[in-house]
Amino acid sequence: MKTKNIVLYSAGIIFLIISFFVDKLILVSMRRNPVLDYAFGAVTNFGSVVIVLIIMTSLFLWQERKREWIPVLWASFFASTLLCLVLKFLVERARPYDVIILYFAGIVNYSFPSLHATASFTAIPILDLEFPKFKWFWIAFAAVVAFSRIYLSVHFLSDVVAGALLGFATAHFFIYMEKELRIFRKIKLFRR
Repeated sequence: MKTKNIVLYSAGIIFLIISFFVDKLILVSMRRNPVLDYAFGAVTNFGSVVIVLIIMTSLFLWQERKREWIPVLWASFFASTLLCLVLKFLVERARPYDVIILYFAGIVNYSFPSLHATASFTAIPILDLEFPKFKWFWIAFAAVVAFSRIYLSVHFLSDVVAGALLGFATAHFFIYMEKELRIFRKIKLFRR
């Protein structure tokens, strides 16, 4: 693993640990505004797993030579989503203020980790690999999606930090698998 990634993951883990101590403080200090309520509501809906997957797949289909990364992208999204749901069931952390969210037909209403943050941050390593010019835009978008979940009081800070780390790490794992073992290159669905 590169030194840059070790530093990045170490900082992320330290931030996650700190975030558990400031979760309630951040929610209590959050000031609501009708304009921001609407704006962050729109961003959080746009940041859903399905929308992110559609946007990212379209971006990779746009340039033919980059299509080979679509299976890596999809595997990363599905694996990170599955891991996120498993963690939700294992941790069973209640949402702030007992907010009820109807995910997956009302089955999952747990807070930790944030599925929106997981999905948004899963795309970053793959984008960095093939579309480095879009990386900073997507980092900003993922950060706004993650913040929207806190602002709307459906997640704690630690939920979105854990989701971001989970998505980022899952994508790095699948990139590593593709570069080292070339598992997805054998799938000829997106290659000519």
